[in-house]
Amino acid sequence: MPTVDTPASSSSPFATLPLGQLARDLPGSTAVFRRHRLDFCCGGNITLEAAAHERQLDVAAIERELSALNPQAPRDTPTEPDALIDLIVSRFHDVHRRELPELITLATKVERVHKDHADVPAGLAALLQTMLDELQGHMQKEEQILFPMMRRNPGGVLTPPIDRMRAEHDEHGRMLQRVQDLTHELTLPADACNTWRALYAGVGKFTTDFMQHVHTENNILFPQFEERA
Repeated sequence: MPTVDTPASSSSPFATLPLGQLARDLPGSTAVFRRHRLDFCCGGNITLEAAAHERQLDVAAIERELSALNPQAPRDTPTEPDALIDLIVSRFHDVHRRELPELITLATKVERVHKDHADVPAGLAALLQTMLDELQGHMQKEEQILFPMMRRNPGGVLTPPIDRMRAEHDEHGRMLQRVQDLTHELTLPADACNTWRALYAGVGKFTTDFMQHVHTENNILFPQFEERA
């Protein structure tokens, strides 16, 4: 795919490019997308224009933010498969395994103590437990099957197993949206206790990590092992 260059004029190419490509090629763009709640990981194949229209956002304003970024800025994410896999496991898989159980504990406490509060995220603990269970199986398949295949076959075509991983990412993304709905997009009530505040801060971090995790796989690692049109 072509790399992303800062436009020289007011005619910006950003609107017609997929979010995933922009997230991959333009350093700093993922922060812009998170700020506007644009899904650049599971929804990475959608163009900026279509995604902004769906959320009733001003695409020109987002393009101006993207135009202000430096396309030559250093990238935090490697592109070489072995290094990418090592990063994914240590930065995302291990972190999800460590942090999600604590979020489930916090959610259980908040739901129990504040069960009569109008804004309590009823069902959040169960949903986070389901996400953890699903992610455990998903990450195990990647670590024990897909990633070793990639290490053994650099440049090989592994489209069928990658398609399955992409489909699971989509389901995880739908569950994450349900988390956002249950928490009213992590909006705390004025009288929220410290446990409630810690829960939403942790869920916010998990959301950011998860989106970066899926983006790294869907838009950077997986295309290197898929058939190209």
